[in-house]
Amino acid sequence: MKRNKFELIAFCLLISLTALGQKVTTEKQSQKINGEESEGFATSLEAKKDEVATSWSKYLKEFGKVKQGTSYTSISEPALGGTVYKTGIIYADIKDKGEAIQVWLGIKENEWQVNDIEIVKKDLEKEVYRFGIKFYKDKIQTQIDEAQRAHDATTRQSQRLVNQNKDLTIQLSNNEQEKVKLEERLQANNLEHAVLIQKIENNKLAQDSVVQATEQIKKVIEMHKERQRKVN
Repeated sequence: MKRNKFELIAFCLLISLTALGQKVTTEKQSQKINGEESEGFATSLEAKKDEVATSWSKYLKEFGKVKQGTSYTSISEPALGGTVYKTGIIYADIKDKGEAIQVWLGIKENEWQVNDIEIVKKDLEKEVYRFGIKFYKDKIQTQIDEAQRAHDATTRQSQRLVNQNKDLTIQLSNNEQEKVKLEERLQANNLEHAVLIQKIENNKLAQDSVVQATEQIKKVIEMHKERQRKVN
């Protein structure tokens, strides 16, 4: 049986339930920035790279002044954990990792105050994790919005069909009443037809009788005329 468009929408929405992983984990990871070792944290996301890149770019702007490099992004005067750091730079990256997309935040320790390094690292791990959570929740929210729009559309269509059913039911009732009237009129018409045929037949018989009587009267008249001529 052919699927209607609403069944196809529901089918696509059901498929999307398995399209996203919801488990977010972070891992400590070092990375070379301009040939220097940078310590940081990464998380891998099951999504398309352009989707992650768009969200990642927007997310990084929350931390400070973002500058896009050829192979990485740098953030100066960063704000982490409610603290704005006048010195130190955060580095960010995004890359493919197998079938997933990995985002990374890190620092070069020699660019930071010693007392701030461990605090900043912990905050970086939190922010990487928070991004993963936010990304998945935003994706799911998009699916919720799509499902809600589909639900609203099916609800409106359902109401239209209910209203249409009411109209059709009224039309059917009117049709059935008209059918009864037409059948009654047809029955009366048939009766009138039979009566008229009988009247025509009676009229024909009456005409024949009158013709015969007329002929007889004409004969009587001729006989009277003949008698009249014989009077002398």
